Amino acid sequence: MAGAGDPLEWYLDIPIVSRTYLTASFVTTAACALELVSPFSLYYNFKLIFHEGEVWRLITNFLFFGKFSLEFVFHMYFLMRYCRLLEENSFRGRTSDFVFMLLLSALFMTVRGFFFLLI
Repeated sequence: MAGAGDPLEWYLDIPIVSRTYLTASFVTTAACALELVSPFSLYYNFKLIFHEGEVWRLITNFLFFGKFSLEFVFHMYFLMRYCRLLEENSFRGRTSDFVFMLLLSALFMTVRGFFFLLI
């Protein structure tokens, strides 16, 4: 029987989109920590994305938050907290709207990053 402080119960209590984002971020960081993936293959690089076809960089740059450290723990805490609050309150019962908001935000940040390259 699961106790009140059961980590699995806490994890499964997180709404699906927030849980997926948290898990993907943790797995990406773990893969880098175990040297299965280089952090240099994850960052946003316009030339590599659009000239070399490394399109995964459009997504992975939003999943990697650095090495395992106290800073990483804080990033995961704030990511989980605010995504969860948005998904449970502002987007309650509208999961597709929440996913669309995340994708649109990522698109705007990516376009903004492109324009900073021009400056």
